[in-house]
Amino acid sequence: MFPLPRRITQSTKRTMREAISSDNGNSDGQRAKRQLLRAESPTEEIIRDWSNMPAEILTHIFQFLPLWDRARASLVCRLWNKTFHLPELWQTFTFEFNNPNTSHFKSTPPQLIRQVLRRHAHHLQSVSFKVDSNKESAEAACQILSQLVNSSLKTLGLISTAKPSFQEVSREDFVTALTVVFVHSKSLSQLRVDDTPVDDPSLAVMIQNSSDSLELLNMTSCPHVSPKGILAVADHCQNLRELALNYTLLSDQLLLTLSREEHATLEQLRIDVISSDPNEIMQFHQISKDSWQSVAKHSPNLTLVMYFYVHNDEDFLPFFQCDTPVTHLFFGAYVSKSALRRVGLHCPKLIELVVCANGTQPLDDEVVLIAKSCKNLHSLGLGECELSCSAFVEFAKILGPNLTELSVMEEVLVGDKNFDTYEAYSAVSKYIGRYWMPEYMPVV
Repeated sequence: MFPLPRRITQSTKRTMREAISSDNGNSDGQRAKRQLLRAESPTEEIIRDWSNMPAEILTHIFQFLPLWDRARASLVCRLWNKTFHLPELWQTFTFEFNNPNTSHFKSTPPQLIRQVLRRHAHHLQSVSFKVDSNKESAEAACQILSQLVNSSLKTLGLISTAKPSFQEVSREDFVTALTVVFVHSKSLSQLRVDDTPVDDPSLAVMIQNSSDSLELLNMTSCPHVSPKGILAVADHCQNLRELALNYTLLSDQLLLTLSREEHATLEQLRIDVISSDPNEIMQFHQISKDSWQSVAKHSPNLTLVMYFYVHNDEDFLPFFQCDTPVTHLFFGAYVSKSALRRVGLHCPKLIELVVCANGTQPLDDEVVLIAKSCKNLHSLGLGECELSCSAFVEFAKILGPNLTELSVMEEVLVGDKNFDTYEAYSAVSKYIGRYWMPEYMPVV
């Protein structure tokens, strides 16, 4: 504990004034003058100890502490315990469920969960459930979810930190628990239910209670939601600004609905294009040029993110056949050369491109075409693919300092008659205006 200054008494102040009045320039008089000024300043009332800290300051400090630290701090004194239970400190809460046998993360203690439900359920506004890969953890989360009858949430997030364990829960039990929240939350603004068994009927309940307030909906990998179900959300929730879903739910009608004049401007749209079986050719549908144009016109600043996890050239055939307002493209498992060429021809708004894998066919022509056509491109990532040093230098020359993020694995670049790899590093550094080197795979 740091030393605290003692309070200066009235008699001491009188002595100081006498010393000042008889001051002849000596050091004692000057020192007394300084001490008296400090004593008579507005800061005379000095906090004697931490237990007397003003409530608003203590509350502000508590807001930055993790739950475990707040709980321990509440044992210090009555004031701190009272602060611990203030409503504003319980508006946001994360329930964590982890199996101690398979996870090193802690779970929220059962006694704390009971206290939250008993004393603070009506204070909750933003709630997240984080579960590990165990079905039992997801089931425990659903049990708590079904008890939030006194909560009117504004945001809800169901997060699987490993594999999607919510998918293993009984669909009936999950939907019943989720419906409890939808019924009692009349102004839900953000809903994240990726990798869950949410379905059309439960979304209908959400629409009935929160259609005017919903602004964000993340629901990728929700196999029980149909295109009709997501279309109903877009039709009724006209303030929706952020949406994440699988490509199987995307349709011309959905994009046209999101582009209606009375609908809010869409800020972010994330689309996951996924093929779970490498040996199966997916029959993806094609979005029309008119639909893409409508959404681009209605939401000119839209951030359109597309993740591809497909494995065959045929899977890419429906994509980028016309101008597509995509801004961020991520190719995970594979991307065909023809698909990348179409990206260069039909994705003028592209800002970020990541190619994790392609094979052994060089991507020289495709990468240079993208650089020439996508003038806003500022981020490139290349993994298991092949690119000649000359093409890479040309790419950097075209875009120059606009390339703020350039992450290329060392194995990607292949020396040629114009540049070896080290010469390419130097040339690229010159064109982008900063020192650049490729990424290296650590060797264990």
